[in-house]
Amino acid sequence: MVLNRIWFGMFLIAITLGFYKTFVLGDFTVMKDMIDSLSSSAKVGFELSLYLTGAMCLWLGIMRIGENGGAIGLLTRAVSPLFSRLFPDIPKNHPSIGSMMMNFSANMLGLDNAATPLGLKAMKELQEINPDKERASNAQIMFLVLNTSGLTIIPISIFALRSGAESPTEVFLPILISTFIASLAGLIFVAIRQRINLLNGVVLSYIGGLSLLIGLMLYYVVKHPNQGEAVSVIVGGGIMFGIISAFILLAVRKKVNVYESFIDGAKGGFNVAIGIIPYLIAILCAIALFRASGALGGILDAIRWFVLSIGLTVTEWVDALPVAFMKPLSGGGARGAYVEVMTNYGVGSLQERIAATMQGSTETTFYVLAVYFGSVGINKTRYAVTAGLFADLVGIVAAIIVSYIFFG
Repeated sequence: MVLNRIWFGMFLIAITLGFYKTFVLGDFTVMKDMIDSLSSSAKVGFELSLYLTGAMCLWLGIMRIGENGGAIGLLTRAVSPLFSRLFPDIPKNHPSIGSMMMNFSANMLGLDNAATPLGLKAMKELQEINPDKERASNAQIMFLVLNTSGLTIIPISIFALRSGAESPTEVFLPILISTFIASLAGLIFVAIRQRINLLNGVVLSYIGGLSLLIGLMLYYVVKHPNQGEAVSVIVGGGIMFGIISAFILLAVRKKVNVYESFIDGAKGGFNVAIGIIPYLIAILCAIALFRASGALGGILDAIRWFVLSIGLTVTEWVDALPVAFMKPLSGGGARGAYVEVMTNYGVGSLQERIAATMQGSTETTFYVLAVYFGSVGINKTRYAVTAGLFADLVGIVAAIIVSYIFFG
C-alpha cells in the first residue's frame, strides 16, 4: 500500500534526521520538539474532530433531505443529453448510464457514501459490455477520469474543516471554478484520445455555458481585485442557501418528512466524523514529526528557492503543496496535510485558503482507479492513470491561480 510506505518513510526520515541533528550537529532541542509535535498534533486532531462532527451532521442532514426529495434525480435528468454524447459506445437506455449519472450527481452534492457504491455498480454494468474483460474500455476510462476530476458543487468536508473560520464557505467559488477547470482538462484529454467530438452542439451548450458563467465571474474579480473574497462569500452563500431551500421545497412537495430525513442523515454524519479521527491523527502525527525534524521545511525551502530563481515572487502556495502531494494517494492523508497547514498558518491565511481550494479541487486518483478497476478485475488501465493525474495537475495549478485572484 502506497500510503503505508509514505507514512513509514516520513517517520523513518524524521527520526533519522532527528538523531543526526542531535548527536552529530549537537542540536539537543530537536528531539524535544519532535516529541512535543506528536502530542500537540494528536490533540489538534481530536479538537478538530469536534468541529468536524457538528458540521458533518449538519451538511449530511441537509444532503439526506435533498436525496429523499429527488434532487439527485433532477440532476440526472439535467445532464442526460450530455452524457449520451460523451459515452457513444454505451447502448441507449443501458442501466450503466443511470448508475453513472447517479454517481456523478452524488459526487456533485458531496454525498461520498452514496457515490462510491453507485460508482462500483456502474463499473460492473460497464464491464458487462466490455469486449476485453482485462482491458479498460473507452467508456470505463471516461467514467473514471470524470469521476476523479469530478465537479463539486458542495464540498462538505472542506466546510466542516473550516468551521472555525469567520466565513467557512468563502472558498466555495474558488473550489467550484478550479474543479470545473480540472474536469474540463480531464474531459478534453480523454476526448482527444477517444476521438469524441466536443464541438457537438449539445456538448458545447453545456460546457460553453458553464465556461462562460465561470469566465464572467473570474473577469469581474480580476477587474475588482479587492472584492474577490466578498464575491465568493455573497455568490457562494446565495447558491448554498438556494440549494438548501430547493432541497427542502422538493422534499415537502414529495411529502417527505424533512425533520426525520435530516436526523437520519445527521446520524450518518456523526459516524463519518468519528471514523475519520484515527486516520486524521495518524497522518497529522507523521506530518508534524516530519516538519519538526526539519525535513518538510527543507523540501519546501528547496521548492521555494527554485520558484524564486525562475523569477516568481509569490511563494505562499509552496506551503500548501503537501496537500497536492498527498491528494492523489489518499483522501485522509490530504485531509491531514490540509489540517497541518491550517494549524501552522491559521484559518483564513492565504496558505490555508490555497490548501483548502487544492483539497476541494482534486481527487484521490490512485485510490479510485485501484478500487474501481479492481472491483471488476481490470489490470490493463491504458491511459487512465495519465489522464487522471493530468486532470489533478491542472486542478492544482488552477487552485493556486484562482486562490490568488480571489484572496491574494
